[in-house]
Amino acid sequence: MRYQGSEAYSVRAAERAWERPSQNPSPSFEVVSGGGLDARVRQGVSREFLTRVRAVVLIAALFFAVNLARVALSAATVSVLQANSDLTEQIDAAQTLSSNLRIERSVLSSNARISRIATQNYGMVIPGERVTVVLDEPAPEGAHGDAAQSSTETGEQASVG
Repeated sequence: MRYQGSEAYSVRAAERAWERPSQNPSPSFEVVSGGGLDARVRQGVSREFLTRVRAVVLIAALFFAVNLARVALSAATVSVLQANSDLTEQIDAAQTLSSNLRIERSVLSSNARISRIATQNYGMVIPGERVTVVLDEPAPEGAHGDAAQSSTETGEQASVG
């Protein structure tokens, strides 16, 4: 069994307690001049902190610039692709129109159609005889007008110089 307060009491312990402060004269705290909280506040922001803040701001600005350039390139790419798509549609429309116009030209320029319109609408007929005018041979003098006129009336060959 244990009893509370049954320790032996040393008589010399009180004497030693009085002797200790006289033997060890060092204070329990040390005084440092100018190193308190007020001195740090008055000192301002350290250069290391400013350098780190500048580095962070520079990295953020660089990151922003890179992303801005990326967005600009993406927008330019989309714009070019849209323009290419529009041009492709225009080319397809132009090719379709060209094909249609070629078909229409072929239909409108057929000889049978032109002959039919000339005979039905304008009363034109295909000539039965042909007139040929040769320009290489010299004509007799004074017969230029008469030779051309007589050859067309008679259907003969005339030479006009």
